[in-house]
Amino acid sequence: MSLNNYLHRTAERLMRYVQIDTQSDPNSTSQPSTEKQKDLSRLLVEELKAIGIHDADLDEYGYVYATIPATISDKVPTICFCSHVDTAPDCSGKDVHPILHQNYNGDDIVLPHDESIVISTQNHPYLKQRIGDDIITASGKTLLGADDKAGVAIIMDAAQYLMEHPEVPHGNIRILFTPDEEIGRGVNAVDMKRLAADFGYTLDGGKRGHLEDENFSADAAVFTFHGVSAHPGYAKGKMVNAMKVAATFLSKLPLQEWCPESTSAKEGFVHPVAMEGELEQAKVTFIIRDFETAQLKNHEERLRLIADAAVKQFPGATFEMIVKEQYRNMNEILVDYPQVMAHAEEAYRRAGITPEIISIRGGTDGSRLSFMGMPCPNIFTGEMGIHSKQEYVSVQDMNAAVSICVHLSQVWAGK
Repeated sequence: MSLNNYLHRTAERLMRYVQIDTQSDPNSTSQPSTEKQKDLSRLLVEELKAIGIHDADLDEYGYVYATIPATISDKVPTICFCSHVDTAPDCSGKDVHPILHQNYNGDDIVLPHDESIVISTQNHPYLKQRIGDDIITASGKTLLGADDKAGVAIIMDAAQYLMEHPEVPHGNIRILFTPDEEIGRGVNAVDMKRLAADFGYTLDGGKRGHLEDENFSADAAVFTFHGVSAHPGYAKGKMVNAMKVAATFLSKLPLQEWCPESTSAKEGFVHPVAMEGELEQAKVTFIIRDFETAQLKNHEERLRLIADAAVKQFPGATFEMIVKEQYRNMNEILVDYPQVMAHAEEAYRRAGITPEIISIRGGTDGSRLSFMGMPCPNIFTGEMGIHSKQEYVSVQDMNAAVSICVHLSQVWAGK
């Protein structure tokens, strides 16, 4: 079955969705972290109901649940398509002005609201593969928000297609839109019983053809250094400055290995992401990443030894280290459900796309959903240059992902 004659609405949807500010806030303790995320979620519920999905609903925690009803009577697994509505705190998502560059010709894209922001094929070589496509960017003042509103637009477009084509055989398909993915809390309050899906797919990947079946395992570690306070005028032999202890600790970290700036592929890293302090106490927060979960302990022990060495240079100083699990490599679950990836690969081929199995040097809602009982790899959306003002997405990539979703629905029904 071909979607070639289908009038896709992904571009129109994305350009509307990105104009709604949905930035999440890592410093907030509420659920969701920002109420404005619900502005988009309420719109999505209205649009789902308008295409005939009557059970679409937004709960108090910011989750949208909906069902595309089965078109066959056979009992088949229920699958879920999932994307997140929030945008990253790294770059402003307020007052986004999306621009559609039709029939991209390969030239540098100079963004009009800040001409120093240039999206070039030199810095973004994937653009060379998208010559002739329609490219959507922001205007230079903000990120675009294709991460992950491109995924949202794809799922909405696939839902509309399936509702308009009841002749397509498929079982029940669940839709889940989440808040707060960008701050690592995307599925903290999801109701898995209400979701009631057997297997899932997040739409949150990059290049066309990419299919992601593993991601980093992740911990966070907080080092708290304790010093000794004294009046600075009479501090000789008494004062121990906790900020200096923390700075010494950071100075002992290697610069050419074991950090994001110098690692790639399957290499893990540790990364200080926040520091705060005063004379008596200073804190340094790390994220710790590796594809091998067991290696996290080794990274953490190495950090502990470095902290211990720093503290020994300051008699009277002490420290404590608290480690918190964040998420785990979804491949640890997916390996037991090979049909989830096999069906996705078949859907790619039916859509005329060669699947390229890759690993994510990050995490997705799918990684945690996999460990919550719904094995959930990640499908491409075309979103590129994410978390920056140079973010862009190909409309044709989004449309190709819509085709993947439609074919996946049929593959599961047939199996």
